[in-house]
Amino acid sequence: MPLSEIGFDFDGVIADTAETFVRIAVEKYGYNSFSKTDITNFELEECLSIPKETVEKIFTEILLDSLGTGLQPMPGAIETLSTFARSSKLTIITARPIDQPVHDWLETYFDSSLLVNIHIVATGDHDDKIRHIHANRIKYFVDDRVATCQSLINEDIHPIVYNQPWNLGRHNLASVSGWEDIALLINIPR
Repeated sequence: MPLSEIGFDFDGVIADTAETFVRIAVEKYGYNSFSKTDITNFELEECLSIPKETVEKIFTEILLDSLGTGLQPMPGAIETLSTFARSSKLTIITARPIDQPVHDWLETYFDSSLLVNIHIVATGDHDDKIRHIHANRIKYFVDDRVATCQSLINEDIHPIVYNQPWNLGRHNLASVSGWEDIALLINIPR
């Protein structure tokens, strides 16, 4: 599969947003009775004893200031994507409402010479990714949200679920457990 035909979600695939959420919930709001593995539903308020307003505050903080909140990459993401970006254009399609925090984050973690090959699209809505995937001629898309992946099937787009606690056992789609799996799937040595 050509790299230019593969797209990636940002939060939960490239960036470890759940770890950052847990850390902020503990440090800033005093919720220390859960870990990332307790996040068993994409809608966090469905599986954690945290008010929806607090969940939204934490996510807003992460979305608007990814660097300031200490958002870290998923293990292997930077190395693998850097290898990919050396030979191809990469497309990141995120449901975030604005792309600047993602640009800032990428500028921090990637060699500046690779940034020209990384294209970011902020849709503002999980359910608006399909048209951007088509517009960028993507045939394969890696996302941690099962509902997004399932919506791609009827659009002639091959979904790949990035395994996270909130999507395990909720689908029968192709999946990967990390960036080493993605590198193997694409058959490009890191």
